[in-house]
Amino acid sequence: MRHPTEHDIRTSFVNCSKGEAKRLPLPKDMADIAHWTDLDFLGWCDLSAPTRSYLVTERRGELVGVTLRSSPTTRGFLRRSMCSLCLTTHPGGGVALMSARKAGPAGRDGNSVGLYICTDLDCSLYVRGKKKPAPGARMEESLTVEQQIDRTRANLDAFLDRLFN
Repeated sequence: MRHPTEHDIRTSFVNCSKGEAKRLPLPKDMADIAHWTDLDFLGWCDLSAPTRSYLVTERRGELVGVTLRSSPTTRGFLRRSMCSLCLTTHPGGGVALMSARKAGPAGRDGNSVGLYICTDLDCSLYVRGKKKPAPGARMEESLTVEQQIDRTRANLDAFLDRLFN
């Protein structure tokens, strides 16, 4: 992913109003991200509203931003859930069902799509081995890291396709 500017990010959102995009908080550590090429998407949580998150990615040469709402998570440690993007499993509240209002008229009519995603939105780092989840959270795979990255991107594209249809 290329390093976006604040303006790039704010104008990329497809499922909220321009006013909402103008007011949403940007990630505090954006200036500290050194390896943008290791990110398939930039994801961050709204610290003032724990059930709100944001995701920005490059798609067909353009930035696409999506606002997400997560379900309240349970903090139980017996349950493990798997992220639908990167296929990392996490105990307790490490994965949440996040929904996104659809783009365009369908979204204004209240339609949305959902996906189980790592609550920290660090899927790109898990796939590349740059961030380690809890022991046993990444399955041993026969796919190469590049193939896992391609699969994660394909899963994200499929989610975005559903957002636009």
